[in-house]
Amino acid sequence: MSELKPDKLHVTIQEGTPVASLQLPRCYTLTHSDLTGDLFLTIGAAYDRKQTGGLYTRLMRDEVLAEWKSEPDEACLHVHIHVSGGIVIGTAGWRNDILHYHMPMVLEALRYGDRELFAAHPELETAPVRVHFASHRRRYNQSEDWGFMGKYRITASPG
Repeated sequence: MSELKPDKLHVTIQEGTPVASLQLPRCYTLTHSDLTGDLFLTIGAAYDRKQTGGLYTRLMRDEVLAEWKSEPDEACLHVHIHVSGGIVIGTAGWRNDILHYHMPMVLEALRYGDRELFAAHPELETAPVRVHFASHRRRYNQSEDWGFMGKYRITASPG
């Protein structure tokens, strides 16, 4: 499993997004730089389409889009990953393996990047995580339960 380096995580909060309030919709857009290893997380009421619109991101399709949804008994984090289809680099199986390997670190980045929300709402630690892997190949087009958000809490501080 890859490990989150908090000093490599750069968080942007969209204007009008409350930092410590779970106001729905609440969306996460996560991209990264293969060159530097930096992660770029935007938190807001909508996905950051500018962040995912660059040529490199559109070719790699390794952005992560996540959203809190209110379900009958609790809030649930739904995470969406593009495994194959359209213009992507790499086979579905190869990408699926990489995405599964990095998923714990991705969830740590979401949890750590929005830590003020979790501090204000400790009940979110028990919120379930559902990851949706999108693929044109049935074998990789799956939705999986990844436990609870509290599992992805890190205590490291930046720097």
